Amino acid sequence: MTISFHLNGERVDLPPGTAPTTTLLDWLRETRGLTGTKEGCNEGDCGACTVMITDPGGADRVKALNACILFLPQLHGKSVRTVEGMAGPDGRLHPVQQAMIDHHGSQCGFCTPGFIASMVAGHLRGETDHDDILAGNLCRCTGYAPIVRAARAVEGAEVPDWIRDPDPRVDPIAMAPETADELAEWYAAHPDATLIGGATDVGLWVTKQLRRLDEVAFLGRCRDLRRIDTSDPETIRVGAAVTMAELLPVLQTHYPSYAAMVRRYGSEQVRQAATIGGNIANGSPIGDNPPALIALGATLHLRRSGDRRAIPLEDFFLEYGRQDRAPGEFVEAVSFPKAAQRLACYKLSKRFDQDISAVLGCFNLTVEHGTVTQARIAFGGMAGIPKRATAVETALIGQPWDAGAPDRAAEAFAQDFAPMSDMRASAGYRLTAARNMLRRYWAEGTGTATNVREVAP
Repeated sequence: MTISFHLNGERVDLPPGTAPTTTLLDWLRETRGLTGTKEGCNEGDCGACTVMITDPGGADRVKALNACILFLPQLHGKSVRTVEGMAGPDGRLHPVQQAMIDHHGSQCGFCTPGFIASMVAGHLRGETDHDDILAGNLCRCTGYAPIVRAARAVEGAEVPDWIRDPDPRVDPIAMAPETADELAEWYAAHPDATLIGGATDVGLWVTKQLRRLDEVAFLGRCRDLRRIDTSDPETIRVGAAVTMAELLPVLQTHYPSYAAMVRRYGSEQVRQAATIGGNIANGSPIGDNPPALIALGATLHLRRSGDRRAIPLEDFFLEYGRQDRAPGEFVEAVSFPKAAQRLACYKLSKRFDQDISAVLGCFNLTVEHGTVTQARIAFGGMAGIPKRATAVETALIGQPWDAGAPDRAAEAFAQDFAPMSDMRASAGYRLTAARNMLRRYWAEGTGTATNVREVAP
């Protein structure tokens, strides 16, 4: 079983027996001697290890990804460009590299290779939202102004021919099934194995917790798990291996508030790797997708061998660290309605970009003739699981939707939640913030400006 990919324009065939949880970063630096890609945080936050990946099976073919939490089998059939491979065969610099020199975008240089990889990927895709493209790259000495000036300077520059990699022709490998049927058969026979989507969570098990994963399967090549089906007039169905970057355009069309929250879901590098199925299946109480999906009334589709079942997503989370999932059963898809006109999602974190939520609240109320007739409200960061605020909903349903509604429902929050205090927020702060999110939801419905990033003097 050979893992094959292109590295800086040349084909690489890894020998059988290569450890499946070897990270690309470690392999590049220790085996190939390509030390331009740096190790910084080793958890996907700083961007020093960013490389460019061309994925022939992805909706977004060209991606900037964190090599520190990218396992070698995830590269099978793809192309990798490190900073050493950005210049042409004749030594001519990529326009991004030249612009960084011309605009003095590098000082100590430690972060520069990661910035180059992010900028080259963005340039190849023709993107110009540089604040977004560079949100996952940390620079502590140069400052972002000259780097952004360099990015702007090459917006119209021609993409060099050498940077476009061909798609490698590869044979399937056992640890990366090609279909959900293959995965179901394998997982039923190996129910104790670890399923890996984008490795943005599991990667840290290896790099930070030093865990050994004996049996693994990588889901990124399962074609049917990477589909987004919008053909039904009322429902959107999203395969478990769809990345957040692939889902974002669909959310922007149907749920702008949910999309705005996903825009703050990690960095560009994280969104290009993280999958919606992984974010659900890991059961984290601070995962950003489940509260939004619960507020939408989403249905979770589970599969075990040839058997399938569908459950309300909110019923999947039983208690901290425990979900309603049998051995050998995996998340196949999630589906949710196309229309929820009053859905709003609010993410509260210490940093605006690329930070874990202290509280995330999602609200979906139906108001008819001034009265609340239906309510679905869910929170992350308020309990050991993503949880629906049923007492708050009860306090609202059947009551007038007016300026006093948030105050009348305020006491119900303590019936639903007994949050913990930790490094991100105290319990009291979380309860106060949750109540204030309901007040914000009311205020936005009246047209009051509530987004501090949009308020003008």
